[in-house]
Amino acid sequence: MSPKRLLAPALVGALLAWGLVPTQAPAATLQEFTFDTPAQEQAFRELTGKMRCLVCQNESLAASQADVAQDLRRKVYSMMKEGKDQATIIAFVVDRYGDFVLYQPPVKPSTYLLWFGPFVLVGIGGFLLLRNLRRQGTAPEPALSPADQARIAQLLAAGDDQQDPAK
Repeated sequence: MSPKRLLAPALVGALLAWGLVPTQAPAATLQEFTFDTPAQEQAFRELTGKMRCLVCQNESLAASQADVAQDLRRKVYSMMKEGKDQATIIAFVVDRYGDFVLYQPPVKPSTYLLWFGPFVLVGIGGFLLLRNLRRQGTAPEPALSPADQARIAQLLAAGDDQQDPAK
């Protein structure tokens, strides 16, 4: 078959496949919320930016399009409209979902590993590296036996003979 004859079915197949790809449903965004003042809107953006989406885990609550994030944004919005302060709202969310929901969880015994674990691992790695380097520097060179020394001398002499054609 000619390439032109193959192009038409391939194009039709691509168009059909493209039409079958599901598109995302319109998701709730921050624009759906109305605020009395720009300061309230900024406070809402900052608050939802401090919290992690429970589904996405690498997106903030403000940026996520997951259903759980949309519901939690609505709850935060309604709590702000009720006049609750940020500390109360954060306490509500943490009580419900744990410290994991915060991008910067508080330093307390249950989060010590999270806060100090990387430093401990780097410290252990540095200690092991230094110990290994010191061991290599202090180890004496192994002594060669007289038979090995004679063999090396013989190989070096043979190598010199091959490199110098005058001999």
